[in-house]
Amino acid sequence: MTGRHLAAGHYDYDDFQIKDWFETDEAEITAALIDRFAALTGDRFAIHMDDEAARALGFERRVAHGLLILSLIDGLKNQTTIKMKAVASLGWEWRFTRPVLLGETIRARFTVDAKRLTRDATRGIVTFAVEVRNQDDVIVQQGTNALMMLTKAL
Repeated sequence: MTGRHLAAGHYDYDDFQIKDWFETDEAEITAALIDRFAALTGDRFAIHMDDEAARALGFERRVAHGLLILSLIDGLKNQTTIKMKAVASLGWEWRFTRPVLLGETIRARFTVDAKRLTRDATRGIVTFAVEVRNQDDVIVQQGTNALMMLTKAL
C-alpha cells in the first residue's frame, strides 16, 4: 500500500493526502454487545440471540448484527489518535462480506480515497475507503465513509 501511515495528531481537510491511512484498535464482539444492540434496536433476529438458532442456519454460533459492527467501527475511528476536524458524516456506502461471530475481534483501516472542496472554502469532503478485518485478517465488511471536514481557512 502506498501513502502515509498517519501519525497521532489533529487533522483538517487540508492535511489529508490521497492514500493516507490509519488503523483502529480492535474490539471483541461479546454477548453483552450483541444483547445491548438488540435491546437498543429491537432487532432480535434469532441468529443474533441464540447459538442453537444460528447453528440451525449454518453458523457456528451467534452472529453479530452487521450494523453493530459498522457502529463499532465508527466509534473505533473516533477513538484513534487521528483526531479529525470533522463537521459531520455524510454517509456510508457499505457491504457486509462475511458474518462476524460472537467472540471474534474486529479492526478497521481507513484510507483516504477522494477529496473535494465544498462551495464554502471553510469545508471539504474526505472520502475514506474502509476495510474491516477479523482476527484472521479476513475482510468482513467494507465500503466508504464520506466526512465533511473543516479546512485551514476556518
